[in-house]
Amino acid sequence: MTDVTAIVDNGVNVEALLGAREALTEAPEAAKFVWRASSEWKGGTHTQSSVEGFFGLGEEQKHVKQFNYDSDHPEIFASEDKGSTPVEFILVGLAGCLTAGIASVAQNRGIQLHSVKATLDAPMDIQGILGIDGDVRNGFDAITVNYEIDADASEEDIAALVAQSQKRSAVFDIITNPTNVNVEVNK
Repeated sequence: MTDVTAIVDNGVNVEALLGAREALTEAPEAAKFVWRASSEWKGGTHTQSSVEGFFGLGEEQKHVKQFNYDSDHPEIFASEDKGSTPVEFILVGLAGCLTAGIASVAQNRGIQLHSVKATLDAPMDIQGILGIDGDVRNGFDAITVNYEIDADASEEDIAALVAQSQKRSAVFDIITNPTNVNVEVNK
């Protein structure tokens, strides 16, 4: 009888991630990153935003290309619906961050993923945004993330993947902990 070890490939270079973690442990100043986005109003409630450069590892960096996004409001708000709403971008960011974490943790733990699907729901009473009721919060009432994960792992191992991803997710942290936001007007 021979033992066959399955090769797990979720598309995550864990060796590089662990190497980066080790290098940044020895040089913590290089772990200080500044993420950037810029936007331009196009008319009505339509805004075009872009992401290209950021600061990290002690110097300016660039993505392989500029990424562009349109945000707007739906037609039911008398808008032109030229893009996702800004609050939907928050849900997209959370889903992307948590799912990337699941893939990374699974790769590190030798768990082969077959599919990972998330559905996010975030109820919101828009009476606050519209100024109808000043006691109604402008943001989400809550966010629920439901995962369907098919993997070569037990239910307990899959739950542990999700828990570890949540523990290390930057977007989960940003949403669940207060973050100082300074809004300034430059002439």
